[in-house]
Amino acid sequence: MSALEMRAQSPSSTSLADLLERVLDKGIVIAGDVQVNLLDIELLTLKLRLIIASADTARSMGIDWWEYDPALSSRAREGQLVEENRELRERLDRLERAIERNGR
Repeated sequence: MSALEMRAQSPSSTSLADLLERVLDKGIVIAGDVQVNLLDIELLTLKLRLIIASADTARSMGIDWWEYDPALSSRAREGQLVEENRELRERLDRLERAIERNGR
């Protein structure tokens, strides 16, 4: 590859990288609605919203749902397990107290 070819390819890849960096830094929102009607009767409406941003940018906008989704976050799964464990212990305590009351 000649030096001229390298220079010709370099700006486009740099521009793409700059564009991607700007999009992730600032964020971009794509919104659209899809509606299915049959004889003027609305059968289905889908509201689509897509935000493309870095995790830090999303957090600064107040979007952090992935941190609390058990399917996406080990921290959320741990929190879910702690809560489930607490509920099971409370249930066990209630059952043991009921057995003690009925056993007397």
